[in-house]
Amino acid sequence: MSAIWYYVKGAERVGPVTLEEVANLISDKQLIEESYLWKKGFANWEKLKNIEELQIYLNPNLIQEQEEEIVPELNEDFPKVMPKVEKQEEIFSWEIIDPDKSIFVIKIGADRGVSENEYGPFSLNKLQKLFSENRINGKTLIFSGGMKNWEFLAETPLYKKLTGDSPPKIEADDRRSADRKPFVAKMMFHDKKVLYEGICRDISIGGVQILVSGFPGKVGDKVSINVHPENSEYSFVAQAKIVRILEGESGFSLRFLDLGNEAQKAIGNYLERCDV
Repeated sequence: MSAIWYYVKGAERVGPVTLEEVANLISDKQLIEESYLWKKGFANWEKLKNIEELQIYLNPNLIQEQEEEIVPELNEDFPKVMPKVEKQEEIFSWEIIDPDKSIFVIKIGADRGVSENEYGPFSLNKLQKLFSENRINGKTLIFSGGMKNWEFLAETPLYKKLTGDSPPKIEADDRRSADRKPFVAKMMFHDKKVLYEGICRDISIGGVQILVSGFPGKVGDKVSINVHPENSEYSFVAQAKIVRILEGESGFSLRFLDLGNEAQKAIGNYLERCDV
């Protein structure tokens, strides 16, 4: 596929990139409706929301199979004046939480001196029950879509809601366990109509487990995934097959299909870092 697209990031022009890369940037929300893009044939930079051929990636409900467009090579005659773009970020709000919706993944291990592992997703009501049973505590790490990183339960507004008490102090040694960004997977089910987001665990070259609520997949289904800790060199895209549904339908295990070299390198680098 020819590299034909440019886009604006901050005050810089980035590119050329392929249409597939543009689609991944939209899926990752690095390109949004107000982002500016250009390719040969455009009179000027255009906002993503106004580019008809990219609407299928902006709106997953419109995604359908398309043939590759054959275009001539670029001759660098793109507009010289960069548009002004305001930085927009996805915001997570602690003030708007449905107590019955399973949106939180927790990481247990550092809070009790054992090996780390991720569990969930859980609702706010379920977290309250887990706390009352002493299965989680202030040092338990918590994450939900839209958050930037793992956070200690004691340092979130949830702690007082769950306990009514003042939170415990988190020591510097405890903070090392929160340094790694969660591996977030954006998944497109085989009908390509709905985008889901989950948390990866037990990732390897062979496959991965993904914690996600409400995903309609079953054993044998194929899934397109875009996996990434935010703004990380460990990102990759892959096709995978569901081989097991996790207990309580809290997620599933995937086996990668024909994993590319770049994806294998990203996973290897991530695992190597985790062993440090």
